[in-house]
Amino acid sequence: MANDRDGMTWADTGAAVDWDARAALFDEQPDHGLRDPEVRRAWAERLRGWLPGRAGDVLDPGCGTGSLSLLAAEQGHRVTGVDLSTAMVRLAREKLAGRDAVFLVGDAAAPPVGEQRFDAVLVRHVLWALPDPARALRHWYGLLRPGGRLVLVEGVWGSTDPVGIPAERLTGLLAPIAGRVRVERLSGDALLWGGEVTDERYAVVVPVR
Repeated sequence: MANDRDGMTWADTGAAVDWDARAALFDEQPDHGLRDPEVRRAWAERLRGWLPGRAGDVLDPGCGTGSLSLLAAEQGHRVTGVDLSTAMVRLAREKLAGRDAVFLVGDAAAPPVGEQRFDAVLVRHVLWALPDPARALRHWYGLLRPGGRLVLVEGVWGSTDPVGIPAERLTGLLAPIAGRVRVERLSGDALLWGGEVTDERYAVVVPVR
C-alpha cells in the first residue's frame, strides 16, 4: 500500500495518509504500476525465487493496486489481496479481473481471512507504516501452512528524514518467531526501481517448517 516516502517523517504512518486520494496516481511510480516491461520482468523474476515453485495460495496484505498480486496470479498462484483503502481495492479488482484472485477491504496487520491458511504471505512496503510491526509479523506467520513462506520487501527511504525499517531491526523482530531467515539486498538492482537508488532496500524470506 505504500512506497513513496518523500517528505514523510517517522511520525507519518499508514493511518495518517489518505491512500484513497493517492490511489488514482499510485501506479505512476515505476515500482508501483510495473508498467515498464523491464521493471515488470525484474519483479516477476524475484517473485519466482521468493514464492513456492508450484501453484499455491498467496496472501498480499497491503496489496495497493494489486501489481504484485497480478504477477503472482500470472505465475499460477491463487491470490487474496487486502488493503484498507477502498479505492486501492477497486483498482486491484479491475487489474486482476478474470484472474483467480479475491480482494478485501481490511487491515493489512490483521487480514479478514478467517481460518484460511496460505502457502505464502507476500508483504511489500507495509510494515514501516504499522503501529505494532512485531504483532503483525506474528499474525502473518501464523497464517502460513507448514512449508509456507513469509516474504517481506522493505527498506529505509530518504536521506534528510528517512523513514522505513532497517533490515537489522526487521530480522531482530523475526528472531522470536522464526528460525532461519534469508536477506536479499535489493538496492543494487536498478531495474526493480526504474532507476538507480542509494538507500536501503531489501527482501527477507522466512520459511515455515
